[in-house]
Amino acid sequence: MTTNSNIDDGVTLDYHVERFEAAPLSLGEGARLRSGTILYAGSRIGASFQTGHNVIVREECDIADDVAIWSNTVIDYGVKIGRDVKIHTNCYIAQHTIIEDGAFLAPGVSIANDLYPGSDRSAELMTGPVIGAGAQVGVGVTILPYVKIGAGAMIGSGSVVTRDIPAGMVAIGNPARPTKPVSELKPIDDRIEPDEVRRVDLDTETLS
Repeated sequence: MTTNSNIDDGVTLDYHVERFEAAPLSLGEGARLRSGTILYAGSRIGASFQTGHNVIVREECDIADDVAIWSNTVIDYGVKIGRDVKIHTNCYIAQHTIIEDGAFLAPGVSIANDLYPGSDRSAELMTGPVIGAGAQVGVGVTILPYVKIGAGAMIGSGSVVTRDIPAGMVAIGNPARPTKPVSELKPIDDRIEPDEVRRVDLDTETLS
């Protein structure tokens, strides 16, 4: 199925699909899969795929090369993910979501795909959002169905995205509203004083 890969014990490949008779999982070479990962049959995953622990990728997903999905994240069925996408921990990616090349999702992003849960008609029309190429989605953001986040947009932490966000714009709030172009953000060195940068120096001698 795959070559030059590093796959932990406790990884499940080709998990059985109950909804239909699925084709075997297609997994590219050079994968790094950590324990607890479950990849369902019926998905196509490109080269150099990486997972943290306890990642689930359901059936009918199409994932390009060089994608990383970190611990405790669920990719539901029918999701399309482009190249070089990074999805951090504790995210839920709903069915039929599209994430384009180079996008980044921070921890705790939740995506919805059903306007009226429990409605048969809503289930027929169910679809997730489109997250454009190079977009950055902050910690704890919620994205509702049918929304399009434009290429290179940046969504502030904790925002709820209920409407389309134009390409290259910063959006914040509940509901999220565009505030300025990403190009107008201050450089990080202008926002943080040197004495605000704190790192832990693990000196074994001081810990003994």
